[in-house]
Order: sequence, then C-alpha cells, then structure tokens
Amino acid sequence: MNSLDLNYYWKSVVDTIQDGVMVVNPEGIVISVNRAFGEITGYGRHEIVGKRCTTLNCTSCEIARQEEGCHWCVMFRKGHLRKQKCSITRKDGRIVHILKNASVLKNKSGVVTGAVETMTDITDLVAKETQIESYRRELDAEDRFYGMIGISAPMQRVFELITNAAQSDAPVIVYGESGTGKEMVARAIHDAGARGSRPYVKVNCAALNESLLESELFGHVKGAYTGAHKSREGRFEAASGGDIFLDEIGDLPLSTQVKLLRVLEEKVVERVGDNRPITVDVRIISATNRHLPDLIANGAFREDFYYRINVIPIHIPPLRERIEDIPVLARSFFNRTLLKSEKKLAGISKPAMDDLMAYAWPGNARELKSAFEFAFVSCPGGMIEADHLPPPISATPPTCSEVQNPPNESLDDVKRRRLIEALNRANGNQSEAARLLGISRTSVWNQIKKYRLQR
Repeated sequence: MNSLDLNYYWKSVVDTIQDGVMVVNPEGIVISVNRAFGEITGYGRHEIVGKRCTTLNCTSCEIARQEEGCHWCVMFRKGHLRKQKCSITRKDGRIVHILKNASVLKNKSGVVTGAVETMTDITDLVAKETQIESYRRELDAEDRFYGMIGISAPMQRVFELITNAAQSDAPVIVYGESGTGKEMVARAIHDAGARGSRPYVKVNCAALNESLLESELFGHVKGAYTGAHKSREGRFEAASGGDIFLDEIGDLPLSTQVKLLRVLEEKVVERVGDNRPITVDVRIISATNRHLPDLIANGAFREDFYYRINVIPIHIPPLRERIEDIPVLARSFFNRTLLKSEKKLAGISKPAMDDLMAYAWPGNARELKSAFEFAFVSCPGGMIEADHLPPPISATPPTCSEVQNPPNESLDDVKRRRLIEALNRANGNQSEAARLLGISRTSVWNQIKKYRLQR
C-alpha cells in the first residue's frame, strides 16, 4: 500500500470516528477537521480550516501571552491534555459541553509541528448531572422530613410525633393503610434517635411461617431442626444496641407473641433448640395496617402483648385525608421518574393534576408513585395529560375539594397562605395557630419571620 492509499484510508477512518478531531499548526491555525467536528461545532471544513482554533472560545484554553513561538498556548508547553471538561461555542452561538483530549505532534527530529485534539459532546450528560444536583437540593428542602413529604397539618403532626418518639426507648407502633409509608416512619424514628448509628433490622412477620419466623427472630442452635447444620444468631441479637422493625405485626402467631412479650419484659431471647437466655438491648418498632382491637376480640391477638407494643402509637393518615400533599408528592415522583427515564417530559398539566387531586387513592402514596411510572410510559412527550394517567384515575369524576390550590401556586405560597389562614382563625394567637397547623409554636414563629408577615 503506497502513501496515497494510506492517506485516503486514514481520512476515511478519521471521518468515521464519533468524536470530533481537529489538527492545528504551531500557530494555532486549523489545518484539518473530521466530519464529527462539524456536527459538534456547526462549522464546515471550508469555514474553519485556515482560522485560529480560538474561534471556538474553549473555556479550557490557557494563553501564555508572554511567550513566543508555539508556547503561545499552555497546552503546547505541557505536551498533552487528558479528559478535560470544558465548553465551546458553536457557530450558532449555542454552548456545547465537551470532554477534550489533546497532544502535540512532533517530527522525527522532535520539533513540534502542530497538535491534535479530540472532543466528545457531553452536553446531555452535563444536563443530567445538573438535573440530579437540582433533585438533591430538592431532597434537602424544608417540606421533607427524613425522606417523607408533607405540608399538611396531619403530616406535620406525624413528623412531630416521630421526633418525640425518637428520643425515647419505649416501643413504637405505626398504624396506616397499605402504601402510606409505615416503613419510612420506622426508619425516621431510628435515624433521628440516639440509636441512629447502631443496627436497624427489618423483619416482615407475614412473610414467614411460624417455625421459620421464630428461627429468624431468635436464632437457632445446630441440630435444632432438620436443616439446622450450624448455629445462627437471630435478628434480635443482630439488632442489639439498635432498633428492630417488625412489619405486619398483626400477622404474628400467638405463640410468637408470647415469646416476644418475654423479650419486651426481660430483655432476653432464647435461640430455638436452646434454653440459655441471651441479653439483648433492642427497641421494638412495629407496624400494621390492621385494627388490633378487632383481632383481640376475635382471639387472634394477645391483649397483654398489645398493651406492651402500643406504648407510642403513630397513625399515618391516608392520602385522601391530606390532599394538599398530593401536588407536592406528584412533583417529587415526577422528578424521580424523570431522572430514571430517557424521556424529557415538561411537567404535569393542570387537568392531570385536577384528576390526581380528585382521586381517592386507595393505594395511597405507593399508588401515586406507580401512576407516574405508568404516565411516563404512556406519554410520548411534552406535558403529562389526564389521559396519560391510569384509567381508574383519569376516569375520576370531579369532586369538591376542601383545599383548592390556585394554578401554579408554589410550595412557599401554599405554606404562607395556610399560615395566614391559621393566624386569622386564631386571632393572631401563635400558640393556637400552631395547634391548628399541627406544628410547634417555634415553627409558626420561624414561618412568620420567613414570610415577613406583619402582626
């Protein structure tokens, strides 16, 4: 193969590369570019060849103005540039974020004859990173409490109960319908308390049969039953010093309730197949979506065990009883799904939001989250409209809502309006306004300062 053929094939290879390639001489004059360079910068070969590389206004270029020769550019002095994030200006004025690599070119005598630079368009990646950072900032917003979202008075009361419960070692039980976030409440109690740096162990009491559940909770010794080939510590031992979360405690067998009663009263457990007591220091947080007094009446739940676990009860309201939280939750689920999706949807239309507000949400926040996963599949682009929501939601007839939020009202607007309404109802009494809002008097005072309300 002669040199002419080699040059021809080399040009074809360079034009096939997805990254932009630019070759400049020691004075910074562009002498060659490939096809991808034109797609990234908007400049055709005839428009850029012969011009200075500074035409691109690259933010990473460092000019050594005091020196002569090829050292006018710092890159020539360094000899190379590796994975440099920067941005250039396209011909149409649009900013393009790129990842740049560059190296000087030398002849056989070691004399610098120019430089070659490659550029990868990372504009979409930078936009994604910006979106993620925006989402992180939103996670730290004041309408969130240990990952939970709620500006309504019922949820503010739940948040205060969590804060108070976290300072105690007494057993806590969380009541709520399926999908209301009982596990999030349990985790918040752990994280907010003195045991937050110690173990947090979860057990689903409805997921295992009686014998496996006791082995899981209390551990077993070798040979305790068929298949017990070695001794194993239970979840209570693993959680010692921290908290254990017993989900679906209403499904706990009566025999296991008796053994847990001893754990609560004596702070000891016995492994299955052994009678040696093991001391444990564990706070029990339980949860259920069932009405335990009914189970007691039917003989399915021990009354003495109920009184031992029901020391600090926390009731999570269903979503239909805190409808002012729906727009906040909807925006959060939209942002979360947007980050995971390749679609660039613009937002939620007002008719769609109206349908979300009118729906009864039997599956609570979990159902709302699923609704947005469905909407992202059914919506081709633009705004999520009412007909992009799951059929049970989009078919909801309009209902009169106790809370009517003006369109495009921000979270701060909602909070400010609710605070003014509460203060008006309380004739300016901050303690009474705090009671109406379900928050502390200090929170009311802080909000009055934040929103600059006149007395």
